[in-house]
Amino acid sequence: MIKTVLFDLDGTLLNRDASVKAFIDDQYDRLSDVVSHIPKQEYVDRFIDLEQRGYVWKDKVSQQMVSELELKSVTWDDLLHDYITEFQHHCVAFPNLIPMLEELKKRHISLGMITNGYGQFQMNNIDALGIKAYFDAIFISEWEGLRKPDPKLFHRALTKLNASKQESMFIGDHPDNDVRAASNLGMKAVWKRDDHSETVDADGVVDDLMDLPTLLDHLNNDQSIT
Repeated sequence: MIKTVLFDLDGTLLNRDASVKAFIDDQYDRLSDVVSHIPKQEYVDRFIDLEQRGYVWKDKVSQQMVSELELKSVTWDDLLHDYITEFQHHCVAFPNLIPMLEELKKRHISLGMITNGYGQFQMNNIDALGIKAYFDAIFISEWEGLRKPDPKLFHRALTKLNASKQESMFIGDHPDNDVRAASNLGMKAVWKRDDHSETVDADGVVDDLMDLPTLLDHLNNDQSIT
């Protein structure tokens, strides 16, 4: 019986692609006096390409943007500060995020989150989604000194939640950092389908977050049979 569900954040609960697009569109408009010599679509596309879905931190991205696009009246540090302070105002949740969390809480499921990233930045995004109160524990790599897929980070979360790996499930979009890491540990591993990846070997796949409670029922029924 699964009693604990842990989540990834980016690409799982937070629609990061949509959020980044909303942020960089707005940044271009707000900095139009600085960047107007660059076509908007070129500016947006280059930022998205350089940041590689969040796997390149924005200091490197900002430096490259300033250099490549010959931005004269703004520094890379200005762009980085703008990202850190403004991104939270453009966070887009995947559909049915809150109803899904509400349903799991009704079932008295313990909820946790394990996300890579910078501590306060990620916490600001969690607050922006309005979901912090649903979670019994949140683990952010910078604050923990560990990053997924390190099994020690998963063990730490399970210990904090007083949960056994056999009665826990992890859901995330990354084939290695999320799904394979959780599966290798002995947890049920669920893939939040991601257009950037091929089919992933997982205990279950969800396209819509509201599919998760039903999948949970199926996994629990399978466990009871075996």
